[in-house]
Parts: sequence; structure tokens; C-alpha cells
Amino acid sequence: MNEPAFPTHYTEMAGMSLRDYFAAKAMAALIICADQDNPQSAFANNKNCAKWAYEYADAMLDARKKEGK
Repeated sequence: MNEPAFPTHYTEMAGMSLRDYFAAKAMAALIICADQDNPQSAFANNKNCAKWAYEYADAMLDARKKEGK
């Protein structure tokens, strides 16, 4: 499922996907919760943070599917 986050009737301007939107919101929360003073923190690794953000996004999409949305 790759539905747009902000659907419009202009198909050529679909914008970001709902998955990308959810991942961006999750990443913001992960960054806020990061321990910036501890370079050994799991959140200090940007690649892990991005990976986890999409895992959260996928979980949100699965929850929407189960709720029939």
C-alpha cells in the first residue's frame, strides 16, 4: 500500500506516501528521545534511526489495515 499522505485530485502531484509521512513523524520522535550526550546510544546511529522510523511506519499502516481504514 502506497497511498498518498495528502491526496489530491491531481494524480501527478500525489506527494509523499502515507508510509513516508508516518516514518517522518516517527523519526522526529526518535530524534527527540535520542541521548545526544551518549555517542554509544542506539539512537546516535542515523541509519538505525531511519530503519526504525520505517518499522514504526509499517506498524502504523498494519494497524490501520486491521482497523479497516
